[in-house]
Amino acid sequence: MKIEADSFEDYLKKTGDYGSQLKELDKLIRKEAPDLKPKMFQNMGGGSALGYGMMPYQSTAMKEPGEWPLVALAAQKNYMALYVCAVIDGQYVAEANKGKLGKVNIGKSCIRFKKFGDLNLETLKEILKDLNKRYKSGEKLFG
Repeated sequence: MKIEADSFEDYLKKTGDYGSQLKELDKLIRKEAPDLKPKMFQNMGGGSALGYGMMPYQSTAMKEPGEWPLVALAAQKNYMALYVCAVIDGQYVAEANKGKLGKVNIGKSCIRFKKFGDLNLETLKEILKDLNKRYKSGEKLFG
């Protein structure tokens, strides 16, 4: 689902049935990781997404360095996605916590779910608190 939006509120309105659930997740992220400041950004597939904790980033394909969020939220056609782009001890945080995140589908940095209630919120809170602490300390969290 490609959504173009200028603000979090606008994005959430355009996500249809996912809007209220993404709003709850946004609230949780802001509470547990207050130093990961929210910002709208353009994702690689086109369209907007909700980002938290923008960090300098440059992939091998990028000519100029840019910014990428440490955590991001996006509505897709058939699911919601929470991206946790941090690498700790050589492994993506989402992959490292695969068995503890609930009734979700995990990619390297992507946590896909159909309902907010499918996420194990206690594990997610622990992850967000840890990322906030590491981000605040200036630790390099991308690979």
